[in-house]
Amino acid sequence: MIIREATRHDSEQIIAVMTNAEASNFMLFGPGERNLTPKPFGEYIDKLHHSQHSALFVAEIDEQVVAYLIVQGNEPTRITHRAYLVIGIHSDYRGRKIGTALFHQVENWAMDNGVHRLELTVMENNESGVALYKKMGFDIEGMKRDSLYDGQYINEYYMSKLLIGRGTSV
Repeated sequence: MIIREATRHDSEQIIAVMTNAEASNFMLFGPGERNLTPKPFGEYIDKLHHSQHSALFVAEIDEQVVAYLIVQGNEPTRITHRAYLVIGIHSDYRGRKIGTALFHQVENWAMDNGVHRLELTVMENNESGVALYKKMGFDIEGMKRDSLYDGQYINEYYMSKLLIGRGTSV
């Protein structure tokens, strides 16, 4: 497995993984809800490359992208130290420690790029997601009650991890 920053040439493969991940119904976008195309998505990847606090990482097996982790940083000075994360792993590759590898890569990248706080949201009923994030040192900070709607209201957890220095986190 190779973990690396995405390039615009990965657009089609990343979109395929996103579509698969959204089929799990644990993502913000529901199955088939959005229509991503390679050219604009490639431009989005290029934009991330030009931001100090944002990036898109992929996990690749046998030259095939099987997972992604987006790091979305901020520009206003008071919040440049934090970044929001979105992860997706193709259903055929879940449970293989790919998420763990992506998170380790992102933490190293974050510390090298002045990011102190990593944050994400996760549906309360996404037990495997919550377990992964807790394993990676994320803490539940709160709950967004009735945050999403899909035939019924769904709560989301706010989770974060503070990075205090190379190799150390709280």
